[in-house]
Amino acid sequence: MGSIFFGWDTGLMGGILTLSSFQQYFGIDKLSASAQANFNGNIVSVMQAGCIFGALLTSWASSRFGRKRSLIASGVIYTIGSMIQSIAGLGSSQAVALRVLYFSRIFAGIGVGMVSALAPSYISECMPKHIRGRCTGLVQFSDNIGMMLSFWVNYSASINIPYSDMQWRMPFIIQLVPGVLFILLMIPQPESPRWLVERERYDEAARTLAYVVRTSVDDKAVLLTLDEIKADLIGKQRTSLVTQFRMMGESRQIALRCLIPSILTFFQQWTGTNAVNYFSPQIFAALGITGTASGLFATGIYGLVKVVAVGLTLAFAVESWGRKLCLFVGAVGQGLTMLWIGGFGAIHPQSTIVPASYVSIIAVYLYAVFYCIGWGPLPWVVASEVAPNHVRAAALTVAVSINWLFSFTISRLTPVMLEKITYGTFLLFGLCCIIMAAWTYFFLPETKGYALEDIKYLFEKDVIVRSLEDAPGGRMFLGGKRATPVEDIRGADIRDSSDSSRKGDEECIEVSNFQI
Repeated sequence: MGSIFFGWDTGLMGGILTLSSFQQYFGIDKLSASAQANFNGNIVSVMQAGCIFGALLTSWASSRFGRKRSLIASGVIYTIGSMIQSIAGLGSSQAVALRVLYFSRIFAGIGVGMVSALAPSYISECMPKHIRGRCTGLVQFSDNIGMMLSFWVNYSASINIPYSDMQWRMPFIIQLVPGVLFILLMIPQPESPRWLVERERYDEAARTLAYVVRTSVDDKAVLLTLDEIKADLIGKQRTSLVTQFRMMGESRQIALRCLIPSILTFFQQWTGTNAVNYFSPQIFAALGITGTASGLFATGIYGLVKVVAVGLTLAFAVESWGRKLCLFVGAVGQGLTMLWIGGFGAIHPQSTIVPASYVSIIAVYLYAVFYCIGWGPLPWVVASEVAPNHVRAAALTVAVSINWLFSFTISRLTPVMLEKITYGTFLLFGLCCIIMAAWTYFFLPETKGYALEDIKYLFEKDVIVRSLEDAPGGRMFLGGKRATPVEDIRGADIRDSSDSSRKGDEECIEVSNFQI
């Protein structure tokens, strides 16, 4: 539900901007084309500014108060912000109404930023490894559901509510529903077992682990998982946020694991997805779909395609194809479709319909499919898996902050780019997607099937070799070279730990004998 309101707030504003009632109420219709593009960029991007603050707040809040209470707080902040958006302008002048709308967008964005950082972390820390990828991927599935619902609410408002203030207020009012449901549904949920272990509340952690797999606290699997979490956090309990940031660079392996989530979220924004999410009515208009209702209807279909595509990906691909292949295929597909749309715009700059226009409209929908195969759900899955347990809050806070920073940048620049460089906007995003495909192929190991506590061994040595081993056709670049199996690295680590423990015991015995 948190991800639904995240997606809802993301998809809502682009459709509202096209409603004549909204443009007239705030005086947007009297602005020049350039000023309108600037306003559109500002009103969309201020929410991302709030999201950056929310994401930065998350690490401190989740470490101090726990994941659950921080998630509930994010829902409360979002709900208050949405309520203010729905009443903006009542009993005030146009200028004051606009300032209130800006403020409420920023305030609601703080809640959205918090939930975007907390939800993947909370889910990955609670779920068993055999369904962890699918469950974390449900964050993106729910995000797309929220986005799709907002698209259809906008379309319904445009055709079913007469021209009035209520035509644009109703979508804002309805977005309160997922926020309220989220708060109510989070209350009975358990706290993260890994946070409980950090606080040395081992009995509660065992109960949570038993609850999520529907077994008893005495089950061997529960006790083993609890011991693994304890071992991974030995000497690292109750680390402050500042200390966590310092610890992110304590070794090459940990630094790499902390960097990958930020790379993934940076790349996710440069796929151009939010350019399409926020400004899809304008993009469809450029491809020849004219009229407010027609543009919103095409946008609604776009949202529906994304929901179906990400649902099928989570059901059949995440745990069978693996994370790496999904990201690679998604990036290649997105790159090709964006390059097609940009090329069509260069050859046919007019908004008249020609046969290739239909191919371009289909390309927009195929772009959505490929995004949902890879760079929609998978960055959050991989980021939450790769981040080390003891600095997870700090690593994911940095990653989500980078995500929102570039979401802000792209949503601010997209309307200006669409006006100034038109088709070049899509060529830029297409090129970025091809770069992402290359990075995934050569530098990202597969994380499917590993416990969170074992993922560190993937980055101990031979990272590029291991990445190519996991890539389709990658072994042809390696000749006979192979990465050290994870089982061997783990075994050596366990033996080293046992030797150190035995040496410590012997030293204690010697000291004890001396004292006697």
